[in-house]
Amino acid sequence: MTSVIAQASTMADYVLRYNTEDRELYRQDIPNDAALEWMEANVPRFSCSDPLLEDIWHYRWWVFRKHIRSVPGGGRFITEFLPDVYWAGPYNSINCADGHHLAEAQWLRDGGELARQDARFWFDGPGDVTSYSTWTVDSVCRYAVARDDRDFAISLLDDFVRFYRHVEATNMTSYGLFWSYDDRDAMELSISGSGLRPTLNSYMAANAEAIARIAHWAGREDLAERFARKADDLRRLIRELLWDDRARFFKVIPLDDRLGEVPDFDFARMPSDRNVRELLGYIPWMFGLAGDEHAEAWRFAADPNHFRGTVGPTTAERCHPGFMNNPDPHECQWNGPSWPFATTQMLDGMLEALHHGVAGVTEIDFWRELRRYAAIHFREDAERGRIHWLDEDLDPDSGEWISRRILESWGWRADKGGLERGKDYNHSAFCDLVVRGVAGVQVSDVEGRSVITVAPQIPLIRGTAAADVSCDGDRAEGVRWFRLERLPVAGHELSITFDADGTRYQGPAGLTVVMDGRRTFHTNAAPWHLVCE
Repeated sequence: MTSVIAQASTMADYVLRYNTEDRELYRQDIPNDAALEWMEANVPRFSCSDPLLEDIWHYRWWVFRKHIRSVPGGGRFITEFLPDVYWAGPYNSINCADGHHLAEAQWLRDGGELARQDARFWFDGPGDVTSYSTWTVDSVCRYAVARDDRDFAISLLDDFVRFYRHVEATNMTSYGLFWSYDDRDAMELSISGSGLRPTLNSYMAANAEAIARIAHWAGREDLAERFARKADDLRRLIRELLWDDRARFFKVIPLDDRLGEVPDFDFARMPSDRNVRELLGYIPWMFGLAGDEHAEAWRFAADPNHFRGTVGPTTAERCHPGFMNNPDPHECQWNGPSWPFATTQMLDGMLEALHHGVAGVTEIDFWRELRRYAAIHFREDAERGRIHWLDEDLDPDSGEWISRRILESWGWRADKGGLERGKDYNHSAFCDLVVRGVAGVQVSDVEGRSVITVAPQIPLIRGTAAADVSCDGDRAEGVRWFRLERLPVAGHELSITFDADGTRYQGPAGLTVVMDGRRTFHTNAAPWHLVCE
């Protein structure tokens, strides 16, 4: 499904292309006729030698602005579906992908205010932050570091603690791990089903660590120590109980009832119909919960007998008898189809492993999967031909949007969300992966200071005669040049340029970072690692 895209010369060209392709069925705060003005004011400029990546960068921001919605009485939040769906909360709100929403919003020029309003909606407003499993506290903490806005995170600290205690009261088990219903992890009809899952447990470990960090910023050391212990306990139990040492993978321990008993924690003795590797097993890497001793798990990502689909990763391993074999006619199934939500999480896990030097993942692995992810953002339309598209789940081999086909066959039923329910589905992230992966921007908290590291995590072609780096036959040899401009980071504005030989941007070869239009950092050595405080 890899596509060669003709590069547009300006943001206006991209927006015109997307607007022309689009049938605008649902409008919120920023309709199509205001998209260019909003993007020019808010979106960091990105150009790249890979036209597909550059195209989808612009397309994802074009989709994202559709989901900014005002709340009566003031404030905004970020939606998931554009049409109203009955399972949503107030103002068609759904919290399960809010961690992805905040990851994207933090890089917009007005993203600070948008992120603050969105977080207030969930923690101090009408939103139900406990409807689905979420890592939103961790995302707010990451936003606070990335934008040097710790006071905002501190202002919500007591709300974060109340949220955490609520989830403990409703989902904690006698085993010290959280129980979750797969549907409330937004992973309905999975093979493993409900139980002690790497999803909610990883999210809550990250949320606990975030609360501990925010409490430390606030000078509330007793609270910080208490939540640091919670995070440590969950990290230990995830590694001890959810890691299948024979299968070399993090798995779900099946348990149909939170108050039930696990007969045996040995995966070899668990029911074979639910004992399965699923893509959610990579979630612990998102939050630094896995180590070098778990590195072998990554070999399954590229294995066609496990998670390697033709166009995208499967959500369950292909070798299991339950793979895409659920007789329930439900349009959303997590028994094998590829989901952008899960693909984003896998790529997040790869990035965290690369940033922190955890074994098992290479730059080529990340680049290959990022490009494959970019290439799914299309659909064949009978009237318009090949158009840009983002929807729910897709066939991992053909790239067909499965839920769309099923919903259309049902006549776009009103009880399922109506016409084109999944169109422009905001259930994943993409641009954040470009910022942190391609440009390599990482912002760390060092005793209450935001320290910026710029170290691209992709293959970069150096010099005029550099050899290509092959990635499984995909057009993924690497990047010869890119530029990311007007990126707001920790109270500064960054411009990051890589040019293999200096001919594209008529400047020095290598990596150059300009801060606030004045301070310049440059290196043409490899690996690139620039630190800006």
